[in-house]
Amino acid sequence: MLRSRWCPGPAGGRLGDRAAARGVDSGARGRPSGPLLVSVTDFTSDTYRDLPGIARRGFALRRRWPHLDGAVGMWLWTIPSARRCGSVAVWTGQRALAEFVRLPEHVAIMNRYRRRGTTRSVILEYESLDTARIRRDAEAWLMSDDHRRDAGETPRRMT
Repeated sequence: MLRSRWCPGPAGGRLGDRAAARGVDSGARGRPSGPLLVSVTDFTSDTYRDLPGIARRGFALRRRWPHLDGAVGMWLWTIPSARRCGSVAVWTGQRALAEFVRLPEHVAIMNRYRRRGTTRSVILEYESLDTARIRRDAEAWLMSDDHRRDAGETPRRMT
């Protein structure tokens, strides 16, 4: 799996994992009390030829990340040999995630590629920002269906 660098959002603060590990607030400014939401998306393209366009649009959308209210941080990831790509995004709450999903750029990507592959996603909750744990959990979820595919089973569809 290839992964982009962590892209911090305006709600991410500067303390990150070390502060969370010591029980100190993660530094997420303006964050309401309650859990952080982590959105993990997995798109499997029907063809290899769509991957460059998806990557270009994904990185263009990522440039907006540092300016999105409620965005804590994110990674983009890909497994080119499996025609798969997606993101792991950390949000201060449901409202921030919903506002992102409605962004015109996000809607345009989804409209263009939704029927050209299979999308699955999951929302995970965390009480504090621990990027190492979030990454491990996201990768475990992303790889969980690989074993099912290899066994000829139908992958889960989570949205």
